[in-house]
Amino acid sequence: MGIIVPSILTASKADLEQKLTQLRGLVDTVQIDVVDGRFASPATWPYSEGSEELAATEGGLHALGDFRYEVDLMTLAPETVAGAWIAAGASRIVVHMESAKDLPLLIETLERNYGYDKDFSADLLSIGLAVNIDTDTAVLEPYLSKVAYVQFMGISHIGRQGEPFDERVLEKIRAFHKAHPDIVLQVDGGATYESAPALLSAGVDRLVVGHGLWEAENLAAELARLEELGLHYGTYE
Repeated sequence: MGIIVPSILTASKADLEQKLTQLRGLVDTVQIDVVDGRFASPATWPYSEGSEELAATEGGLHALGDFRYEVDLMTLAPETVAGAWIAAGASRIVVHMESAKDLPLLIETLERNYGYDKDFSADLLSIGLAVNIDTDTAVLEPYLSKVAYVQFMGISHIGRQGEPFDERVLEKIRAFHKAHPDIVLQVDGGATYESAPALLSAGVDRLVVGHGLWEAENLAAELARLEELGLHYGTYE
């Protein structure tokens, strides 16, 4: 698996399908950003289409494309919607520490309903915790034995693509990686060809890239250029 996970921030299901078509054959994993307009804004699909429920799709997410789907839940009370995304076909769920009202209950529910165990099979279901720039990583400590990876947000204002990279995240990553060298780390927001070398050197395993890919003249060429950095920095799993 490569180090680049394309991020899709979309206002409509049609736009999601169009972007997935562009990525077909280029990557095996994509991240769908789900923004409810309350925890972060502006709202994305399905919230942007007037519903807080995952729109029913025959065949689930895999009917839209054969990918490993990661869903980044930038929503209030993600414990109330995570199950719907898993049922739809998501195999990686990102929960933001700042939004979860009852994270222990969420993990317990996933264990009970889906047999979730971080050491069982990451391909079946994998849970990650996200932390914002200004959040102390100490809040992660009680849950690290229960989750498969940590996502650092590389921008100050989440929920939008094209925001400037916040270099403060680099020291947070270095310190966390030193304390927990075996935990998979990914960065979402501000990850570009320019910021990637510093992020990979700090200990990041995966880069979630949105704006840098979708604004590139050649999507496939930009993906290849970013993936080459993994060879240079020795980050491939």
